[in-house]
Amino acid sequence: MIDLYTDAVFELHETGHHPECPARLASVRKQLEQSHRFEQCRVHGSVPADPQTILRVHSQSHLDRIETTSRHGGGRLDPDTVMSPESANVARRAAGTAVGAVDTVLGESGRQAVCLVRPPGHHALADRAMGFCLFNNIAIAAAHARAAHGLDRVLIVDWDVHHGNGTQDIFYEDGQVYFFSVHRWPFYPGTGDVGETGAGAGLGTTCNLPLQFGISRSDYRSAVANALEDFARRARPQLVLASAGFDAHRADPIGSLGLETEDFAVLTELVDDVARTYCEGRLVSFLEGGYDLDALAESVDCHLSTLIDRDRERAASASQ
Repeated sequence: MIDLYTDAVFELHETGHHPECPARLASVRKQLEQSHRFEQCRVHGSVPADPQTILRVHSQSHLDRIETTSRHGGGRLDPDTVMSPESANVARRAAGTAVGAVDTVLGESGRQAVCLVRPPGHHALADRAMGFCLFNNIAIAAAHARAAHGLDRVLIVDWDVHHGNGTQDIFYEDGQVYFFSVHRWPFYPGTGDVGETGAGAGLGTTCNLPLQFGISRSDYRSAVANALEDFARRARPQLVLASAGFDAHRADPIGSLGLETEDFAVLTELVDDVARTYCEGRLVSFLEGGYDLDALAESVDCHLSTLIDRDRERAASASQ
């Protein structure tokens, strides 16, 4: 059974008239209630991350700035990134949820988890918030998997329409966290060219698949399948983490690569195949972008239902 992490507290991060708004999760929750997904999963709430957990990835000055900005009523950290009085608490809980999901998945062979959290994380740098993101949830999860569970090969797959520049930057010279990103190019934030492959000990552990607007859906899927299979063979991961952004959907108002909802089932299957091949199915996904409320809700439901169906198939096969 899939572990689903969700909590109404994530809607307390108020952003005003902004694409990354509480209504995103409200829309997803309504869709999952209508499709009865909550009844098909083990549902968990959230817990705040310990500061030391966050500091594995972020600087003390960054953590202090997030805390101070919330205490003073919120405000803008950059032209895109907004905080309210509750934002620091919500961001700590998003990071804590990431850590808790990793602990759950690594505690039982084959277990998988989906984390419906906000604010998103993949643009957040070690010392700076950016692009709607306060703490880099998936980077914190990867660092925790290494520090608390002794892993030395973690694969992050990012299919958000925007390049996960924060995640790439944090692990660019690391050598133990592999980063694969498929994204629209050229596009915000301007990083993610094919020549960005890592440096030092991390040389070869970053794989960018930049795709131009107008690519056909079939070409998109084929490109991802081929590149991810090759990169996963090199990484041989002990855990797979997915930055599951849904703003490559054709209806998205600030992204789009022309994908339809069902294309996220294909992406989910590809990442699940990697997890099954190399690490007994261990996979955790984290909500990133997706700003058309209906398309986001349908796409998250598609992602989750694909994992549920595949988990049932695997359980049935194992019992025969």
